Amino acid sequence: MTAKNSDLKSIDQFIDEKIGVKGTEDREQFEHDYDAFKLGVLIQQAREKKGLTQEQLANLAGTNKSYISRLERNLKDIRFSTLQRIINDGLGGYLELSIKLD
Repeated sequence: MTAKNSDLKSIDQFIDEKIGVKGTEDREQFEHDYDAFKLGVLIQQAREKKGLTQEQLANLAGTNKSYISRLERNLKDIRFSTLQRIINDGLGGYLELSIKLD
């Protein structure tokens, strides 16, 4: 049995309604902040998967625990070289990048 609910919205429709459509200043800020949030979550998940504390990761990456904590909690700006050290030296991984154009 399938129920239809005309009040259901896609995530894109919800964001358009609550934040603004793509191209608006509020939406651009939201997208930027969301990307920073995703990066922090990815770092935290990788650290936990490796069984490392924030302090252990910081020591391996040549930074400090508070920096790792701020990164995992949505640090807005991170130097690319620091990100590489955290991923390569701290987590023993490698960074993959892609560029997506609309």
